Amino acid sequence: MLQNLNALLAPALMDRLVLVVNHVISAEPQAVQRLQPHRGRVLRLELMQLPRLLPAPPPLAFMVTPAGLVEWCRDPVDADLRVRLDAPNPAALALQALTGQMPPLVIEGDVQLASDVDWLLKNLRWDVADDLERLFGPTVAHELHRLGSSLARALRGAMQGAGAAAGRVRSR
Repeated sequence: MLQNLNALLAPALMDRLVLVVNHVISAEPQAVQRLQPHRGRVLRLELMQLPRLLPAPPPLAFMVTPAGLVEWCRDPVDADLRVRLDAPNPAALALQALTGQMPPLVIEGDVQLASDVDWLLKNLRWDVADDLERLFGPTVAHELHRLGSSLARALRGAMQGAGAAAGRVRSR
């Protein structure tokens, strides 16, 4: 049953993820300009050492479109750039990402595409406050953004505390 649920939800989640990524990319003209020369090239993210209890993720392959955006490749395809990431603890990995920490990666493939993807990761930011204001107006958006920022700070503090505790445990 879990596989059936995964088969139904994964494509819908991937479609939404691509919409968000393209929204962020399209908000920055320089990002679009960096991706356009790579049209037709494919970036694949490979999650290694996932816990066996979790369902396998869908293929995480994305093709650069002529418009300088990305499109999810539902079927396995050859990749021009492969990024491997150890993910034995996906929850900790997600918290790392939320706190801006880059986990160790193994990157193989097209050097120029890798360089431009690296630039995107370092320079693109989602202007959540601006999007919230367009949806809810300035007053509600301000409060939602304040709440989200507080939550992000708390998660960052929890991650730093967990990292410090793990360091103390290892050093004993």
